[in-house]
Amino acid sequence: DVQLQASGGGLVQAGGSLRLSCTASGFTSDDYQIGWFRQAPGKERLGISCIGRSDGRTYYDRSVKGRFTISSDNAKNTVYLQMISLTPEDTAVYYCNLGFRTVSIWGQGTLVTVSS
Repeated sequence: DVQLQASGGGLVQAGGSLRLSCTASGFTSDDYQIGWFRQAPGKERLGISCIGRSDGRTYYDRSVKGRFTISSDNAKNTVYLQMISLTPEDTAVYYCNLGFRTVSIWGQGTLVTVSS
């Protein structure tokens, strides 16, 4: 069974930082991407960053570029999203997603709340 476990969310004041983790288990191929998405209350889920497990290539949405950093520890099958300079607009449930060809697997989501 392939599973994604996301963690690291919480309550933080504006200007603060958090690090989210996404650990994949049960997936046999190394050639996949892990993406971070977020869904704010009443809004659609949007992709904000992703990383290729084998080539390490990264992508950032302009809303987070320069503030968020995605990285991967392949030995631990874990992808991190370091978030700094958080604002209330970053408040959302954050989800990680594993993408491989036609396969798309979602983690359970972790809530990030940024207070002003």
